[in-house]
Amino acid sequence: MVRMSGEMDISRVDEVRTLLLEAVTRADGPTDVVVDLSGLTFCDSAGLNLLLRARLLAAESGHTLRLAAPSAQMLRLLEITGTLPLFPVDSAPPGLGDP
Repeated sequence: MVRMSGEMDISRVDEVRTLLLEAVTRADGPTDVVVDLSGLTFCDSAGLNLLLRARLLAAESGHTLRLAAPSAQMLRLLEITGTLPLFPVDSAPPGLGDP
């Protein structure tokens, strides 16, 4: 699981890129890679682009990228960009509700 916190915008996306892309391409990792968004307060197009890139790399590596506990702002961003159907979304991180 990868936990996000604070803002994921153009100024912070580089910090997160390596961690997230490593998690989705790790050969011995779980089939589902969960991105816990419960601590994320804001996401802009740079953050969304990173999630979309991670999703593609996950699929190429035989993994599924799941989003857990997205905020209303994050859900709205996914909805207005038409990308919500691309991600399985859980209402809570693993162990706190949804699988």
